[in-house]
Amino acid sequence: MRTLIGLSVALLLTACGGGAPPEEVIEAAKARVERVVAAGHLTRGALEVLGFMPVYTCGEPRRAFLNVAVPDVSTRLACATATLEQFDAVTDGVVLSFNGPNCEVHGLRLEGRAFFKYSGGEDRMEVSVDLRQLRVDGAVLPAEVGYGTCGDQTSVWAKAAGDVPGRPGHTVRVDARVGKRAGMPLLGGSSLVLDGEGELTGPEGVDKITLQELHYEVGEYLPKEGTAILETADGRYVKADFQPGLWRLGKVEVTVDDHSSVTVPILR
Repeated sequence: MRTLIGLSVALLLTACGGGAPPEEVIEAAKARVERVVAAGHLTRGALEVLGFMPVYTCGEPRRAFLNVAVPDVSTRLACATATLEQFDAVTDGVVLSFNGPNCEVHGLRLEGRAFFKYSGGEDRMEVSVDLRQLRVDGAVLPAEVGYGTCGDQTSVWAKAAGDVPGRPGHTVRVDARVGKRAGMPLLGGSSLVLDGEGELTGPEGVDKITLQELHYEVGEYLPKEGTAILETADGRYVKADFQPGLWRLGKVEVTVDDHSSVTVPILR
């Protein structure tokens, strides 16, 4: 199980000066932020799988695109196999199988299968992927992702609902989308910007979560920058601001209610 912070509470308190929240409040906030990070990693992993297939080229016949894309992905991903299934006149499917247990792509360990569904073509293409038979880093990926392209809008989305990886007794529901940023492709690039909202459920109750422009580099567990906000079941407001540093170093500033923020170094 990966953890967000490997520092003692004493170091946390000295890092931020006076006005810090009580020790027990910091510990509770840290645990909640770690669960949000695990949920974000799950969602980011789902969207990276979506990017393994080439993005549909508008104006190209659907099956002509897939007849090239399917052999291409099998060539690019040495431990994956893609097969094409023709459903009907407007829908085709692709089964992407990962030959685990040592299949690693973009820093993610992958086992199982992902089911891609392509509907439409040329003027408008809707792509959805069922990932519920896929395991990422040993954890089941209870998610569906997809995108719509061509026409007047391109959108990329992810919906996840299931157990939080490595956090027994906790479940997550996330409704997320890929944020648009100038100069950054929505899919298939080296970076991903994630926005969304959802809920974390555990023994303490239900926490509401909001993800704001979490910027992930491919293969990284922690976001490089961005904000995660929790409105907890016991009435607290927790804000985690991720900020970049040198190489893989960074930091996260955790603020609880109206207390002073706590700055924590992290290794992404």
